[in-house]
Amino acid sequence: MTPHALLVLAATSPGFQGDVLRLVASSGALVKAILLLLLGFSVLSWAVIFERARAFRRAEEASAGFLKELEGERRLIDLRDRAMRYRDSPLVPIFVAGFRELTSAVSEGVHKFRGSGTLPEEGRDRILGRVRRRLEESAGVEGERLDRNLNLLATTGSVTPFIGLFGTVWGIMNAFQGIGVTGSANLAAVAPGISEALVTTAAGLFAAIPAVIGYNLLLARARRLASRIDRFVLAFAALAEQQIESHHAAAAVEAGKVRL
Repeated sequence: MTPHALLVLAATSPGFQGDVLRLVASSGALVKAILLLLLGFSVLSWAVIFERARAFRRAEEASAGFLKELEGERRLIDLRDRAMRYRDSPLVPIFVAGFRELTSAVSEGVHKFRGSGTLPEEGRDRILGRVRRRLEESAGVEGERLDRNLNLLATTGSVTPFIGLFGTVWGIMNAFQGIGVTGSANLAAVAPGISEALVTTAAGLFAAIPAVIGYNLLLARARRLASRIDRFVLAFAALAEQQIESHHAAAAVEAGKVRL
């Protein structure tokens, strides 16, 4: 008998169901539980992909707009008020935290060293250290926000193929057990069990492949935003150091006239 005739015989035999839904419905309890678990992983991973893609798009657009405002604004106090328009940008919380720490530290330094045209070196170093620590703390928080839920995609991509493989192994075991009970090893008897077993492998790959692709693409976007955050922190720290060391740093900061 030709291979084509064997496939036709298997497809038309009562023991074979070509419909995948019927195949799933006729599967065992363990296979159904595995398929439900894989479905849950798939739904969660797609939800994370759409949510993170939307969040990154808004963050990139807001960051570009905020940096344009930053280039053309001379008064940080005015920029601070307008920064709330770009609250989706991870740079805005860092800017607000750094500016607040800078003004607070310089004000304290002015009261402590009142009467001096400039802050002493010890006072400048202390203020600069405070500003840098505050910037790094805020940057760390924003970096964690960027990576939120990406670990779920990594877990889905690495675990679901093995879950599907477990279901396949279990299904093949049941298929061979059925062969042993019936004593028949023809294609019509073997095909239903093998098909049921392979469904879980297909479901595992169906959940894993989009998760892996989405994880890699979203991780690259998160790293680009994190790199932009690092450059912004360095630029703000350099600006703070420049202003603190200037003769009119205290008055400039308190008046909100620090230039970028």
